[in-house]
Amino acid sequence: MSGKERPPMSAEDLKRYFEDPEYRKQVAGTSKQRKRRQGFGRRLVWAALVGAFVLVPFGLYVGYLFSGLPSLERIENPRPELATKVYSLDGEVLDQYFVKNRSYVSLRDIPPGVVEALIATEDKDFYDHWGVDVVRFIKAMVKNLLSLRLTRGEGASTITMQLSRNLYLGHQDRNSFETVTRKIREFITSVQLERSFTKNEILEFYLNVVYFGRGSYGIASATQQYYGKAPSELTLSEAAVLIAVLKGPAYYDPTNHPERALGRRNVVLGQMEKYGYITREQAKQARSEPLQLKAADGASAAGLAPHFVEYVRQQLVQKAETYGFDLYRDGLTVYTTLDSRMQRHANRAVEEHLGEYQAKFDRLWDWRREKEPLKFVIDLAARSSAPYRKAASAEQRDSVYRALLGSAAWVDSAKDAAKRIEVGFVAMDPHSGGILAMVGGSQFKDFKYGLNHVTQIRRQVGSAFKPFVFTVAIDNNYPPCYELLNQPVTLMMADGRRWSPSNTDGSFGGKSTLREGLRKSINLIAVRAIMEIAPVKSVIEYAKAMGITAELPPYESLALGSGEISPLEMTAAFGVFANKGVYVQPASILRIEDKDGNVLEENIPQRREALSEQTSFIMTSMMQDVLDGPGGTGARVRNWFHLPAAGKTGSTNEYADAWFVGFTPQIVAGTWVGFDNKSVHFTDADGQGGRAAAPIFGRFMKYVYDDPDIGMQLEYFTMPAGVMKQEICAETKRLATEFCPKREVEYFTEKTLPGRCPKHSTTRWVEGEDSLGTTNF
Repeated sequence: MSGKERPPMSAEDLKRYFEDPEYRKQVAGTSKQRKRRQGFGRRLVWAALVGAFVLVPFGLYVGYLFSGLPSLERIENPRPELATKVYSLDGEVLDQYFVKNRSYVSLRDIPPGVVEALIATEDKDFYDHWGVDVVRFIKAMVKNLLSLRLTRGEGASTITMQLSRNLYLGHQDRNSFETVTRKIREFITSVQLERSFTKNEILEFYLNVVYFGRGSYGIASATQQYYGKAPSELTLSEAAVLIAVLKGPAYYDPTNHPERALGRRNVVLGQMEKYGYITREQAKQARSEPLQLKAADGASAAGLAPHFVEYVRQQLVQKAETYGFDLYRDGLTVYTTLDSRMQRHANRAVEEHLGEYQAKFDRLWDWRREKEPLKFVIDLAARSSAPYRKAASAEQRDSVYRALLGSAAWVDSAKDAAKRIEVGFVAMDPHSGGILAMVGGSQFKDFKYGLNHVTQIRRQVGSAFKPFVFTVAIDNNYPPCYELLNQPVTLMMADGRRWSPSNTDGSFGGKSTLREGLRKSINLIAVRAIMEIAPVKSVIEYAKAMGITAELPPYESLALGSGEISPLEMTAAFGVFANKGVYVQPASILRIEDKDGNVLEENIPQRREALSEQTSFIMTSMMQDVLDGPGGTGARVRNWFHLPAAGKTGSTNEYADAWFVGFTPQIVAGTWVGFDNKSVHFTDADGQGGRAAAPIFGRFMKYVYDDPDIGMQLEYFTMPAGVMKQEICAETKRLATEFCPKREVEYFTEKTLPGRCPKHSTTRWVEGEDSLGTTNF
């Protein structure tokens, strides 16, 4: 029978069972055999279940584990990490981006003290194990599991395991599973390394790839970075400092955190003494030595266009996630819009102008005359300093503060920094949007990732904003000869205050045309224009269409430039006039290629129509008057070059900000000049845009157009169809007749509204080609 239960005994069998011992044994044996058979069946079932739910997944995991291991070929020939190169438009290498600033050095050129410090601190049993310390590894894994700290992958790393992680397996773990897998792979790879290389080869390999902070990979680069010498010249104390950095390159950075670095160095020296590598006297002597780091690099390290290169880098960092590249390791080639020849001319123009201007300002500036006393400025500088901000406690901050204010040298440097004139200059191709040159600060030779005054500041633009107001009027059919009252006006502001704008020179009276109001920068004409014919809302809409993304105040004061805008946005917006009404988004990157020459991204200009071609031409003619008129800004620009050009100056209250944005048919350029410390400002008319900013534009244009290597051809602004040129009487602003003694040339469109200008019914309409040259150049 195969049933699960045995049949009941008969009365005779039952009697026999109790009376016959041999029969009982026979029955019991049969029962045991049956139970053994049943137990074996159960074990088979459990074995099958274990195989299905444990052994199969385990086997799959083992396959996954080994599939991610680097091959011996890859271990012996690791993929090189390549720097990304940045090229200018004319083929010059502007800079490189890299992380592993590495120089290889053999073990025989590394002092024994470095190796001994490394072994004593990181892996005292290095010469006795076969790549891993099994006991430490298991303890660390259990500790991680129990404390739920798997994602940190804590502990148990021998030098060989650290090498495997640094070379091949160093990636960000997304979860605990990946961390456990990575640690096991490191374990296996360490064994492979030990089988493939000698102990000395592993040490040499390790010391040439490990990260020492500040972009330095390997002992040679680190030694040069921190001490400016070769590894063979390291002292015991210096070797201990470098090994100390390995525990946390940022935390123990000897430049930023000298006290931490010294403390960790002493720990390293203590380990060396403990394990008999050095004597107590040697350890004591090394502990007494200061850091003695090398001085900071000189100005020459900044490069030709440091602000532009950093601007490009910031964009590439954002693109890295999209394209999956590593900016610092994958050897990209980045082609940019910058022209190295124009950049040199921009650097020269800024340096020459500010060299003269800074010396003059220093002679005139007097802290005693200003609203903000020197004490306030020094106090702010001290509390903004790096040592003060990095202090760990209020007590330490107070100590740093007193030390800084007690240092005459530091106070002098703070005073000089506060009154240093800053600059933001950018030149663009108005047709492609390409940035041709960029100077983001007056200290561009010493640039260390500071503020870019082209892209990272927004300042009030003053009268440089007036062209946007007059653009609205012209585009809505008011001709340049339309007259407005040049009379005082008082406006009630949203906060209940009264605002009574005035002209810069305090004069007023009569009427002035739009053209004259822009040429002479008459405040009252601009204010009345935004009140009567160019509503604030429309002005903001036009400014946005022309590329201004900054929030603009919706008040009449906008006509005088109360909005804060960046130099890059202002320059691109003025490019609309040079590009016949079409806005082109500023661009810095033309093409990105991988190390094999495959194109990852190729950019085309992003364009949109912002104005009619007719309006942009008429506005250009009005801004040409700014440069063609007698004296003032025009004279300061014409001192440098004699070309068709247009532009507008801007100055703000108390001469805090000086602007000039101008253009030729081929280049648009914007300049801001001012101060980072808002307690400092120009003291007189030297702070006007025409004096402080416009000469940089003039110098730059002269150098560019005179450069035979660039070969920039002379061009004029071409009058489009739909615009007519007409003589009007200077006195009446009506069509000139034979009785008009003094005449002026004016431009009109077919839809020009009648006013104190020629009416449509008396004007013969003519369309055709013409060009704007220069009347005085």
